Amino acid sequence: MKIVVIGGTGLIGSKTVNRLRALGHEVIAASPASGVNTITGEGLAEVMEGTSVVLDLANSPSFEDKAVMEFFETSGRNLLAAEKKAGVKHHIALSVVGTERLQDSGYMRAKQVQENLIRQSGIPFTIVHSTQFFEFLGGIAASGAKGEAIHLSPAPVQPIASDDVAAAMTDVAIGAPLNGMIEIAGPEKIGLATLVGRYLDKMGDPRTVVADPHALYFGAELNEQSLVPGANPRIGKIDFETWFANQPVKV
Repeated sequence: MKIVVIGGTGLIGSKTVNRLRALGHEVIAASPASGVNTITGEGLAEVMEGTSVVLDLANSPSFEDKAVMEFFETSGRNLLAAEKKAGVKHHIALSVVGTERLQDSGYMRAKQVQENLIRQSGIPFTIVHSTQFFEFLGGIAASGAKGEAIHLSPAPVQPIASDDVAAAMTDVAIGAPLNGMIEIAGPEKIGLATLVGRYLDKMGDPRTVVADPHALYFGAELNEQSLVPGANPRIGKIDFETWFANQPVKV
């Protein structure tokens, strides 16, 4: 079947595209560089012709509150309208575990709007809530940096490798729409500050991680449930040690 992957050249998108192509599907890796722009609408009608499944893996280029809201709202409306007109049978979006619990975060508010648009579209859908990716640990460290110290919440996380995310997205793409949400997570639950400390130690970064219960995570204060999945998530196979061992020298 024909599958369009929005954000198909990104971290998760490129891995998912490769997996789906290996299964024999016709897969379009759609991005502004390929002439498909969900913000302007350019190329959407054309790429949707004959498409059965759309995976929306695109992310906002800016995490600033106003910009991220405009991105997900505009992109979501344009994409879903084009899909509805073309008769797409399954819309799949990658979102975040804890989205509904972290509405103090501008990014999470925007993701919630995106999810609401999907649920109201009338198109059969599946929303995949993922925990944080190991690949973003450097960015998380940077977000909490204050001089030579990094202030992060000790709240638990259950991070996942991008390869496991791509495997899950592939399975969802070739399956039936759930008209609901599923959660995916990594195999290990660990405190956020502890995890980033392990990461920095392996990277040879001498900075100190300070476990601060009031440290904000992209604008929101965390608790014990904020970033961990509920009952019966799909669990990935790759733990932190395995993931790190397979990274280039500089992650």
